[in-house]
Amino acid sequence: SEGGKLLVVPMLGSHWLSMQEVVEKLSERGHEVVVLVPEVSWQMETTQAYKVVTHPVSQTLEELDNAF
Repeated sequence: SEGGKLLVVPMLGSHWLSMQEVVEKLSERGHEVVVLVPEVSWQMETTQAYKVVTHPVSQTLEELDNAF
């Protein structure tokens, strides 16, 4: 199929770990992928396969750690 545009808004933690490989494969197949991630997060590693756009959040990494 022709490559399309895809906006990905992953949840923190294991959801992203599961999705990351799929997102990279979609990019390899010609899709233009943009991943929207919070400025404060865990395990939101990036690669050259897709574009990352960050958005501001009101909590710090310490607050995020304490919440979990």
